[in-house]
Amino acid sequence: IGTVGIIMRMLKLPDERIKILVQGLAKARIIDYTQSEPFYTVNIETIVEAHVSPAQLEHEALMRTTKEALEQLVSLGKVIMPDVITVIENLDEPGRLADIIASNLGLKVETTQEVLEIDDPLIRLSHVGDILTKELDVMTMQQKIQAQAKGEMDKTQREYFLREQLKAIQKELGELDDRAEEASEFRARIKDANMPENVLKECEKQLKRLEKMHPDAAESGTVRTYVEWIVDLPWSHRSQDNLDIEAAAQVLHEDHYDLEKVKDRILEYLAVQQRTKKVKGPILCLIGPPGVGKTSLGKSIARATNRNFVRMSLGGMRDESEIRGHRRTYIGAMPGKIIQGMKKAKTNNPLFLLDEIDKLGSDWRGDPSSALLEVLDPEQNATFQDHYMELDYDLSDVMFVCTANSLQTLPRPLLDRMELIRISGYTEDEKLEIVKRHLLKKQIKAAGLKKDEFSVSDNALRDLIRYYTREAGVRSLEREVSNLCRKAIKDILMKGKKKVSITPRSLEKYAGVRKYRFGEIEENNRVGVVTGLAYTESGGDLLSIEAVTMPGKDGKVTTTGNIKEVMKESVTVAEMLVKSRAAQYGIDYERLKEQQVHVHVPEGATPKDGPSAGAAMVTAILSALSGIEIYRDIAMTGEVNLRGNVTAIGGLKEKLLAALRGGITKVLIPQDNEKDLADIPANVMKRLEIVPVRTIDEVLSHALIQLPEPLNADSSEEITQISSESAENKGEGVIRH
Repeated sequence: IGTVGIIMRMLKLPDERIKILVQGLAKARIIDYTQSEPFYTVNIETIVEAHVSPAQLEHEALMRTTKEALEQLVSLGKVIMPDVITVIENLDEPGRLADIIASNLGLKVETTQEVLEIDDPLIRLSHVGDILTKELDVMTMQQKIQAQAKGEMDKTQREYFLREQLKAIQKELGELDDRAEEASEFRARIKDANMPENVLKECEKQLKRLEKMHPDAAESGTVRTYVEWIVDLPWSHRSQDNLDIEAAAQVLHEDHYDLEKVKDRILEYLAVQQRTKKVKGPILCLIGPPGVGKTSLGKSIARATNRNFVRMSLGGMRDESEIRGHRRTYIGAMPGKIIQGMKKAKTNNPLFLLDEIDKLGSDWRGDPSSALLEVLDPEQNATFQDHYMELDYDLSDVMFVCTANSLQTLPRPLLDRMELIRISGYTEDEKLEIVKRHLLKKQIKAAGLKKDEFSVSDNALRDLIRYYTREAGVRSLEREVSNLCRKAIKDILMKGKKKVSITPRSLEKYAGVRKYRFGEIEENNRVGVVTGLAYTESGGDLLSIEAVTMPGKDGKVTTTGNIKEVMKESVTVAEMLVKSRAAQYGIDYERLKEQQVHVHVPEGATPKDGPSAGAAMVTAILSALSGIEIYRDIAMTGEVNLRGNVTAIGGLKEKLLAALRGGITKVLIPQDNEKDLADIPANVMKRLEIVPVRTIDEVLSHALIQLPEPLNADSSEEITQISSESAENKGEGVIRH
């Protein structure tokens, strides 16, 4: 079914198209095809529609409804020629009305063909009404969408005009902040950063995102901050290492007295780097008491190697994100302290000081020490990845230096990644040199004194070290020197003195009453009182151990003095060792069962722990039981096992320095520690008689005024039998000797 038409006009266009004007004559149906080439020829029959009377109410209602729908469609913006609308208003034939509406709605060919093929005029008009209803729904939704879009566009246009006005005002004021200028600045910084290829791609990607974003968008600030972090990091900028070993040695010597082992290690590193031109940054861990100069030594190493210095304090850190950073999905996210430190250093080969690494904590937020495993591993830190940056960053050229007071709280995997360098406490002579070379000049300058206004004699400084400080380092000593300088400047300003000279006689006037005793020991030899040597995080100290006997049951040993579990076990081992060798030490086991031994360690306010007082415990208990006095000028250290062997201990240098301060002249040490004497200064070795011992019998031979006489053989066998029976009755294991 189609329309029979006649060509009224034809026009050839310049682009070889043909424009024709066709007038329709009638509808027709194809009966058959008579020709297909070179064009179609068909036989048709004209379709004559039945006449419909408009007088019927149903027909009139349908036509009015269709015309009203068309008017609504035109009111919503549907474009129809005014002449066509006039014709439609005057039509009263349903078929003609349906045809002219369908032909002017701009419908698809398939839809109009469906209308054309309906013979019944009323059915055709009803179908066109359905099409008009669908078009009305589409136009209504389109109007709604356009209204919303127009509202947003109006708001955007308003903001655009206001922003343009603001730019014009800022331009007049010289405060123009243009996004184009910002992007140009970022690209210049990206070029200077000389990033790796993968980092450069990510940075360019984020910068393009930033350029496309609205300046007031919530995410634009996050992206801008991220790009700033990327361009600010030192990806390839490095400082030129100082490979002059002699110059580096001079710097270390100027900043620090002694510490030869540490200085040698730094010079070895520089020597290797000078020859190979490339070496991974070492992971050094400086272990020592407070105040011995671990942190300041890190600064000196940086100055000697010509590296930028960055310090990061780990004391009390509990959050793993402090090391690795927060993910960018969190509000307020930022990189971890490692990346922040690298940005602060401005070079990719600084000296990074991790201070107080033994004070790390852990809780539900994570374990920072585990996060440091990657940072402090030379095989892994070349691809360190921060949670915020999510980019591999090379830390292999960084020289990490860690400081700690004790190794007991450090996890073993972390400890395995570091090279340990122990910094022991200073001797009296070393402290004197440190004061004269460094501390005195520093405090004189801090107090505003002139060089010719203040002086301290060497003997006065030595007395200050002996009687006013008791430490492994020099921190308290520096405070005492500062106190002297403050009092000196006060006398100069208030009393008009020209110069203040401090001597041993006038020291007490400026420094106050003496705080400690030095070199004072017991006047007489005592029974059951022995001097042990202790090692703490603050250095070495003397540990007095006292033992007394009294009537009691079962020969039990009780303890007081705030001693912890390990030291209590040392007391138990000492008790069992003495009881198992009672006959050898001249002790009647039957009498022993009627005595009670009490061991006391003075200074109950100070917690005490560790096994190294074992030899002193045995000596004190045996002296109390035998009544034999102990030499007053002897001190000892060493762990004892049930076989009577004296085993190795730690902190030997600190313990020997404590013995020297306490006036001790003879020190017993385990033979296994004899190798550690190589690190002891020569002046300490000269002033102390150091005796290595292997067994408790050797300890007793040096410590007691006289050795106890053993009981006879019969008594020895009888005591052994009694001790065995006692063990069976009580279920306790007693070692027989």
